[in-house]
Amino acid sequence: MIRWLTYLAVLSVSVAGIVVLAAHGTMRAAETPPENSATAASPAALLDFPEGTATPSDQCGACHQTIYKEYSEGAGSDLHWAEMKLLSLKDKALAFPKGSSLSPTAHSVAGTDPFPLEAMQVEENGKRCNVCHYPQPIEYPDMAATKIEKAKPRAANQEVGITCASCHLTPDGKIRGPYAVEAPHATVKDERTTTSIACAVCHSEGERVIGKQTQTFLEWREDFRKPGLGPQQCQDCHMPKTVRKLAEDFDVPERVVGRHLWTGGHSFQRTASALTLSINQTEVGMPQLVFHVTNVGAGHSVPTGSNRRAVYLMAEIVNGKGKVVATKEWMFAPWMLGRPDDKAFLDEDKKGHDPIATSQADAQGPHETIIRAGEQRVFDWTPEIAKGGYTVRARLIYDLNRYNDRAFKDDQNELTKTTLEIAITKQLASAR
Repeated sequence: MIRWLTYLAVLSVSVAGIVVLAAHGTMRAAETPPENSATAASPAALLDFPEGTATPSDQCGACHQTIYKEYSEGAGSDLHWAEMKLLSLKDKALAFPKGSSLSPTAHSVAGTDPFPLEAMQVEENGKRCNVCHYPQPIEYPDMAATKIEKAKPRAANQEVGITCASCHLTPDGKIRGPYAVEAPHATVKDERTTTSIACAVCHSEGERVIGKQTQTFLEWREDFRKPGLGPQQCQDCHMPKTVRKLAEDFDVPERVVGRHLWTGGHSFQRTASALTLSINQTEVGMPQLVFHVTNVGAGHSVPTGSNRRAVYLMAEIVNGKGKVVATKEWMFAPWMLGRPDDKAFLDEDKKGHDPIATSQADAQGPHETIIRAGEQRVFDWTPEIAKGGYTVRARLIYDLNRYNDRAFKDDQNELTKTTLEIAITKQLASAR
């Protein structure tokens, strides 16, 4: 059986972020060369990774070119990173340097995104989030573990963020993936790379607390997988599959590969597919309204992840002349801690470990909790309006930073909207 052996001599030169591959080639042999052959592929001849998970991803991109373009530029996605404001409209605009891609993946900019770096400086005195954003090579936890242990952090001054090696490098220095392959580096087949357990260490924090931030893996496991809402793993939605070569310039077969995009909060398509919205008038002639918000498209809560993220349900009543005569709003957001955000804790927050961060969250509480996978949340509203014909309009708005001035819209996008025509022929007792 013909066996393909590959060897690679790489001279990595960084020129404007592009890795130049100095030399590469393939060797075809009818059989494996003897161990004493000068061309034998031995462990000593394989590439290794002395920098560990700090290995720059552009080194991997020398061979895995399309995957690297997806990772670094969001190539083929609708990812969009607009300017952000921390709190006030007067705050400086936080944006990537001119000339940078405006559609990178969240993994690629985990160490350079100016918005969380600024927030860290203000809220945490510059304390680095180097557990998930700068991890040492990880072992996959047990899928059923009650508590997912955190990764071991790298040194805080290594700020390259989440690299290819962060996910693919094993603690013993091999590159893991779903296929058994021959490559210029040591590899190991591990089909768990295509399952949600590969995401668990960084996307779950402690034990499950319903409503808490940074619980995405646990939300998927407890609310989606266990009840049987679907067979999808995280990668099925966030890394949709295609068929292509893993390494374009090598004589390797085309395989099923996940697109390395991890579309989420910065993808309008991804966020817009999560929730549905409907309005009902519960009694003919009466101003009694019910809004149904249903999580039909996400295998986890919405919004998920950071407590900064929020979804607003905004409703308004418009009369026949186009004038808005009544409004109502609900906000859904993760709790920062293992309890509801609540203004009642503001004095207590001053004495805690993260006084600024916790007080920001509690200042906006109490609020609605995040909407779990498969959940339908129902809201009643009975506005006091006179007899006549009206249009009820409702929208769901996704906000990447609920703590800044709501007048700043660049970090918001509309998920969906709907309307309902109603006729009011009866008045409430309070309106008579």
